[in-house]
Amino acid sequence: MRFRDRHDAGQQLARQLMAYAGNPNVWVLALPRGGVPVAFEVAQALAVPLDICVVRKLGVPGQPELAMGAIATGGVCILNPAVIQELSIREAEIEAVIQRELKELSRRERLYRGDRPLPDLSGRTVILIDDGLATGATLRAAIAALQSRQPQRLIGAAPVAAHTAVQELRDQVDEIVVTLAPHALHAIGLWYDDFSQTSDAEVQRLLSLAWTMQSPGG
Repeated sequence: MRFRDRHDAGQQLARQLMAYAGNPNVWVLALPRGGVPVAFEVAQALAVPLDICVVRKLGVPGQPELAMGAIATGGVCILNPAVIQELSIREAEIEAVIQRELKELSRRERLYRGDRPLPDLSGRTVILIDDGLATGATLRAAIAALQSRQPQRLIGAAPVAAHTAVQELRDQVDEIVVTLAPHALHAIGLWYDDFSQTSDAEVQRLLSLAWTMQSPGG
């Protein structure tokens, strides 16, 4: 089984989340950039609000697609000691990646959110969505960032995730929902016919459309 693109993946993922449809206490939060088209489809299908949780993967030097950790808004930094030790990544290299990604994190926060305030998630059910989970590092960073905002229930969701990532994340969320959880993931993009990069413009367009529809009279 493969997905045509992120929108198709979101529509399929939404079918597994229909128990939350129409619930006024539910919010969908997307992990930009690739998680936004997926989450947009889920939020539309469930008729619940959409927002973002800006997270940046910390890619291994020379292998940027392999995560050695992740950072999120609010000073959250999650590292993967196993990857760092296995690849003998030096502390100076880690710090250089963190500083670079912090700049990109700030840029994306300004670009995507502007002056729009963070939603009040206290006591709510939050569905965190990415387009795929390889190590789960970005989702773990997002989970850590959201803890201080006191959601009542936290759900991690993705169209495809490595089987090991699903097992490791079960203890960190109230529920984990994935459409595919292969034992041999290899790469998230292999499970999509079209896995072209989601642009900043597309993220802005989908968020603007969702926010317009959520506003009174939208």
